[in-house]
Amino acid sequence: MSAALRGPVVSSRFLGLSPRQWRTALVAYLFMLPALVLLGVFTFYPVGFGTVLSLFAYNLRTLLGMEPARFIGLEHFRALWSDRFFWIALSNSLKYILVVPVLQFSSILLAIAVNRRLRGIAWFRAAYYLPVITSIVVVGLLWRWLYEQDGIINYALLALGLIERPISWLGNPDLALYSVMFVTFWKGLGYYMVIYLAGLQTISPEYEEAALIDGAGRWQVLRHVTLPLLRPSILVASTISTIAALKIFEEVYVMTGGGPIFRTFTMFFYIFDVGFQKFDFGYAAALAVVLAVGIMILSALNFAVFRRGGFEYY
Repeated sequence: MSAALRGPVVSSRFLGLSPRQWRTALVAYLFMLPALVLLGVFTFYPVGFGTVLSLFAYNLRTLLGMEPARFIGLEHFRALWSDRFFWIALSNSLKYILVVPVLQFSSILLAIAVNRRLRGIAWFRAAYYLPVITSIVVVGLLWRWLYEQDGIINYALLALGLIERPISWLGNPDLALYSVMFVTFWKGLGYYMVIYLAGLQTISPEYEEAALIDGAGRWQVLRHVTLPLLRPSILVASTISTIAALKIFEEVYVMTGGGPIFRTFTMFFYIFDVGFQKFDFGYAAALAVVLAVGIMILSALNFAVFRRGGFEYY
């Protein structure tokens, strides 16, 4: 083919893509456009606006037009170092992450248990998933009633002789946070079970059969075959669970209101308190930026662990 004939073909390419590839890419982006618009309006714009807002003194008087917003730079972030409520909230949020490994491992075991062809197994799966679709407000009110000193939990423990007197689950400073964490564990178990169940059903049974033929026990199969092959599902579930743990709010708001004596005062609850009760929007934005940075760091840590190999193949 002569250079004259090759010229139009070469000139019709841009960035290494042929016209057909450009049309395919254009169609793909058109399909993504509605989601991208929603992300831009409800995610990217609020993140950018909140980051800028953290650099200003912006309160209710500013919002009502009674005084202008003042640029104060990093003053809000410097104030965090001497804010004892910030450190209390940060400490409680980091403690809340303890629920993540327990929840993930329990969900994996539950998914393995229900990944069988047994009569009534579909009803069993539905029963575990029911808390996921139940309103968190309903769940919080239900468990607050169960945790009461004359509630069912104390009644059952007294009847079994496991305790001598009722326990104040939500009123005891040493138990309140862990009591709320258990509710998060209970509600999220079915959700992550479904994620792991989907991952298990993509694994060929030949891997397990080969390991059993080679003499591996059930625990060895789980550790060296199932878990490594579940790594993509573990990455997704652990990342989502970590983000959810750091953003915990509804359970705390409904069950304890941040008490007793700030023992369930988490970062997200503190942001709500500063922004919507004290109306210090600039400081609340600074707290949100710190929380967002923490979420990104822990998400990156999840990717580093589970994408590069936290487990070894059998």
